[in-house]
Amino acid sequence: MEERRASEKGGTKEQQQQQVSTVDWRGRPSNPDKHGGMTAASFVLGLQAFEIMGIAAVGNNLITYLINEMHFSLSKSANIVTNFVGTIFLFSLLGGYLSDSHLGCFWTILLFGFVELSGFILLSVQAHLPQLKPPKCNMLTDGDDCVEAQGFKALIFFIALYLVALGSGCVKPNMIAHGADQFDAQNNPTQSKKLSTYFNAAYFAFSMGELIALTVLVWIQTHVGMDVGFGVSAAAMAMGLIIVVSGALYYRNKPPRGSIFAPIAQVFVAAMLKRKQICPSGSRLYSESGNVFQTQRFRFLDKACIKIEDGCNTKESPWRLCSVAQVEQVKILISIIPIFACTIVFNTILAQLQTFSVQQGSAMDTQLTKSFHIPPASLQSIPYIILIFLVPLYDKFFVPFARKITGHESGISPLHRIGSGLFLATFSMIAAALMEKKRRDSATGSGEIISIFWITPQFLIFGLSEMLTAVGLIEFFYKQSLHGMQAFLMAMTYCSYSFGFYLSSVLVSLVNKITSTSTKGGWLGDNDLNKDKLDLFYWLLAVISFLNFLNYLFWARWHSRNSSAPATVQDEAIEMGLSHYNVTKHSKDVGDDNNIP
Repeated sequence: MEERRASEKGGTKEQQQQQVSTVDWRGRPSNPDKHGGMTAASFVLGLQAFEIMGIAAVGNNLITYLINEMHFSLSKSANIVTNFVGTIFLFSLLGGYLSDSHLGCFWTILLFGFVELSGFILLSVQAHLPQLKPPKCNMLTDGDDCVEAQGFKALIFFIALYLVALGSGCVKPNMIAHGADQFDAQNNPTQSKKLSTYFNAAYFAFSMGELIALTVLVWIQTHVGMDVGFGVSAAAMAMGLIIVVSGALYYRNKPPRGSIFAPIAQVFVAAMLKRKQICPSGSRLYSESGNVFQTQRFRFLDKACIKIEDGCNTKESPWRLCSVAQVEQVKILISIIPIFACTIVFNTILAQLQTFSVQQGSAMDTQLTKSFHIPPASLQSIPYIILIFLVPLYDKFFVPFARKITGHESGISPLHRIGSGLFLATFSMIAAALMEKKRRDSATGSGEIISIFWITPQFLIFGLSEMLTAVGLIEFFYKQSLHGMQAFLMAMTYCSYSFGFYLSSVLVSLVNKITSTSTKGGWLGDNDLNKDKLDLFYWLLAVISFLNFLNYLFWARWHSRNSSAPATVQDEAIEMGLSHYNVTKHSKDVGDDNNIP
């Protein structure tokens, strides 16, 4: 009887629940006048600024702590840093899955935010107590006699470090997704433009957090102590958690949808079970709404939609029969993987700026005035100083100007933005290679130590590159029509960082092995940059980066040609609760991306 009444009012209880896309903190349907919008998103931006402030201060100066305090070698320290950062972004997949499937963004942020906070506190304690560190020793003058941290001391350090990695990894994708969830971009064109502004604002918050971390917090670590520096990171994280909790009354929250992997697995299983069937294009394809369309990509998956007509009207298991919309969702997921893969090399370059480039700065003249020296880790603040001015100008002037020309709500499409960033990344490595050659020749030839400001171009170019690529990738992934998987898609963008940093570790080890001889270490085999061949390693990365850019052009064009889907599939997806397509916006995005050269 209740189902009948529900049907008369617009569907069954299940269908009505699907129509409720967002709820308030009590689980009631959200009110557009009270919940969401830039006001709600600003609380999330506050968390993002403080969280990146805390984690960046640790990650960007960690190599100095590992060498000077824990007495690890340069190559081992570089690999510990890249593995740590890589693990952070690998854990983002866990955070995205838990959010979309079970907890929702807000509760995932809260739970793992406290895990990250506990890691910062333990790091501060470990750095403060002499019992938890090896005996003091100068690695530059007495490197062979210094005792490397081992046993219980190393265990405590790595537990603290990977508590931070677990917490930060699970928080990061949910911050972006939760902030973006405050805008109903699919149904409101004005909100869609505000969503684009939010992504730029998120990068501005990121830049501010990085800038403060790389100047104020790194200065504290260098001149006051690493224990105090880690403690300030803990305080920043605590402040971020207070801010995000303060906005709980204003959020529109997307409820978790249950397992996000089961519908995907069902498509592959059903397609495999019916692999011998001939794929038709008619009434034998299962579609809940009656509107049927198949895109031409990945046709083997369409066999999951074939209805077996045995004359008995028996309902097939969802593991044997999937709808067209369900299959199309899986096709979208597969089609974005090549774009994701093309950003891995980009993040391998980022890894060098957080490891070897910091060591470059340590071997240069850091004196700014008679009494003030620039901490080498603060070099990475150079692009962020520029970006805190450039990002608002980009959003306020370039986007409206480009929007008039392209008609695209973001000014230029995300795929164009990603490609521009990948192209610029190559020149960052070229600048790094030229500068390192000049630095080493000066140091080994005339004995001159050149100014640390010579290292500015490589950081500045990469900063511009990151603004284009990182924001473009996040916007591209979030706007994919995969209902209930936004946090997981954000995690995929961070996973690109993970693979990039792991690839960096592999490249360093591989280059050392290939270039080493029986009497001499490899390009990066010595703790002394004046004896290493870091410039050749940078040239290698420049070549790899340019080849990666050409590879990206191929896949971007392929995606643009194969990404369109007609309104019938979109309507069906909406009815199923599988998609939030906006037909006009989607077709416009595809049209703009098709202009990729």
